[in-house]
Order: sequence, then C-alpha cells, then structure tokens
Amino acid sequence: MRDRGVEFDVVKYVENPPSEAQLRDFFQMLDVEPQDMLHPGSFNKLGLDISDYDEEEALVGLLIAHPEVMNRPIVVRGSRAVIARPSERVEELLG
Repeated sequence: MRDRGVEFDVVKYVENPPSEAQLRDFFQMLDVEPQDMLHPGSFNKLGLDISDYDEEEALVGLLIAHPEVMNRPIVVRGSRAVIARPSERVEELLG
C-alpha cells in the first residue's frame, strides 16, 4: 500500500487490544455479522462454541477477554473498514 502512496498505521490488537468503544466502531464500519469478527482457527483453540457469540454483547465481551480470536487484520480508511483476509479486500477501500 505504501508503494501506492497510501499511508497507514499498524495496530497489533493482540498486544494492544481495542477498547469496547473501538470494537463497537469496528462493527459499524465493517457491516459484518458478529461471527465474522472471529478468526476460526484461533477461536477453536479456546474450545468454545462459536454459535454462543452471535450477538454483539457476547462478542464484545469475548474480544475484550481474548483479543487473539479477532479476525484480522482490520483495515480502516475514514469511516469504512474491511477485514483484510484475503489481503486483496483492501482494494475495496482504495477504490
């Protein structure tokens, strides 16, 4: 992206977990279902049932307690965001 002149910041969510307010902002910007915020491989390691986290409140609590299960990277540009998995999804923000 920097090759294209697009500046960005990298936030390492496992090391610097988002606040509850930031998580709620992501939900609004991403316009995804709650389970889309969960990385299946990381989530399965916790031994939890993903269907228990189909509502925002439950998901916020889980992501605050276990930021490592967040599907990432999340790329934000202005008021829009994508879960950049696969990385080509970033193009949606640049167009």
